[in-house]
Amino acid sequence: MEMQQIRYFLAVCDKGSFTRAAQSAYVAQPSLTQAIKKLEEELGGELFSRERSGCRLTALGRLIEPTLREIFREAQSIKAEAIRFNRLNTVPLRIGVMTTIAAQHLSPFFADFQQSRPHVELEVIVDSEVNLLKLLDDNQLDVVISAPLSLPSGHYQSLKLYEERYVVVFNDKHRFNQLAEVDLATIQAEPYLDRLNCELRETLRGVCLGRQINLYAAYRSNSEEWILSMVQAGIGVALIPEFTVPKQADRLMFRYLSDPDIRRTVYAIYPASTDNPEVLKVLESLRLGF
Repeated sequence: MEMQQIRYFLAVCDKGSFTRAAQSAYVAQPSLTQAIKKLEEELGGELFSRERSGCRLTALGRLIEPTLREIFREAQSIKAEAIRFNRLNTVPLRIGVMTTIAAQHLSPFFADFQQSRPHVELEVIVDSEVNLLKLLDDNQLDVVISAPLSLPSGHYQSLKLYEERYVVVFNDKHRFNQLAEVDLATIQAEPYLDRLNCELRETLRGVCLGRQINLYAAYRSNSEEWILSMVQAGIGVALIPEFTVPKQADRLMFRYLSDPDIRRTVYAIYPASTDNPEVLKVLESLRLGF
């Protein structure tokens, strides 16, 4: 099956006759008719029933029309992307970033990288670790930046980027502002804001059970922005990675969590078989940048 045959088939569908289809496709009618005949031979049946007023799709034609339209649209989209790529002379680089990793910590790196590699078109996708690794498997991402509890095995490689401690964040009028550090037991007396996307949520729950500490969740949210806004409003306190705390934020303070000292490690994860020079370059830049 050739793309030209699909194009002629769709032209007949849209115009309702071989004559008008040939005119719209700027091709001689015998050539179009021959292409349709070869397509019918390949698919094992007639696609159109010819009538005096034109033609209409057979049952087989109706069956395959949606699929052939989708194939044609995809081919046109690929062609448009290729044209755009060649005209702009850019190289796409697709990086997935786990939801809870702070943009403010990575943005300066991306800015420096793109300044040094102006021909690279950077695309950043923010999602859960599970979804990002699936996109990496499907070759829809080149690199994933995440903080896995255990490094993925198999055909992945990983590059350690940095560690960050967990901190207790609170309103600037909160009593914690008088403390040098805050331990886990002290938090249980406060309304606690639960981060549903926290990768260490189950680990923290296990620590609390072992120490008979009860963190009362006054609110829960899967949005870091909402958690921080509620902290600023004085609704409660939260545990978050230190680089997630905005560098300049009104009414927002933090102290490092002590006893226990909880940390996470952020990695760049990528296919072991990658040979894309731009992927290798961004990995080298990440290694040097952090």
